[in-house]
Amino acid sequence: MNRQIKIAPSLLAADAARLADEVKKVENAGAEWLHLDIMDGHFVPNLSFSAQTVAALRPLTRMYFDVHLMITDPVGYMDSFVDAGADIVTVHKETADDETLRKIAEHLHSRGVKAGISVKPKTPIETVAGLLDVFDMVLIMTVEPGFGGQSYMKDMDEKIKWAAKMANTKYPNLEVEVDGGVGVKTAALAAGSGANVLVAGSAVFGAADASAAVKEIRGIGETAAANI
Repeated sequence: MNRQIKIAPSLLAADAARLADEVKKVENAGAEWLHLDIMDGHFVPNLSFSAQTVAALRPLTRMYFDVHLMITDPVGYMDSFVDAGADIVTVHKETADDETLRKIAEHLHSRGVKAGISVKPKTPIETVAGLLDVFDMVLIMTVEPGFGGQSYMKDMDEKIKWAAKMANTKYPNLEVEVDGGVGVKTAALAAGSGANVLVAGSAVFGAADASAAVKEIRGIGETAAANI
């Protein structure tokens, strides 16, 4: 199944002193989603944005808010991000047992938003197999989460292929997202393995021409996806 390629610039790579302008820039550049990494300094070794950040940016754009909770306690904080304006909230497989994760997905759906499930590089992707019936997206981390600007881990491509096969054979509405080191040099690897949502940080926010960067990454992704 050839899904539409979506570009999701990661706000972690934006100029922190100019977030409003930076969001407008990538929206005008043609990106559909905005990826918002939420870090608690515990689940990953860094701190980043809060629900207040999401709420402050929400009135400024019509972009789809892709909130990635890299936090130890998603249950305790997910509602605050829904209230702030998230469109999809992604939680990590490593943070809870399957029963709790299913309840998280069901709760998010009851709040009118979609639910994503993510795995870190060392977590086998097969561990989410029993959860994909209740989640709308699977996010494969292609770097160790916590810091932007890392290099794409090519050995994660097999995970992407597995998730894409699940989407193509069992869960036709499942989005397959890739986050970490995605840019013009790696978009073909991710999309060619079956990802349809590409999280690009410095490749978009750090580009001299954001519109050209989004167009190029999308074009590379679409070409690779068409050749699967």
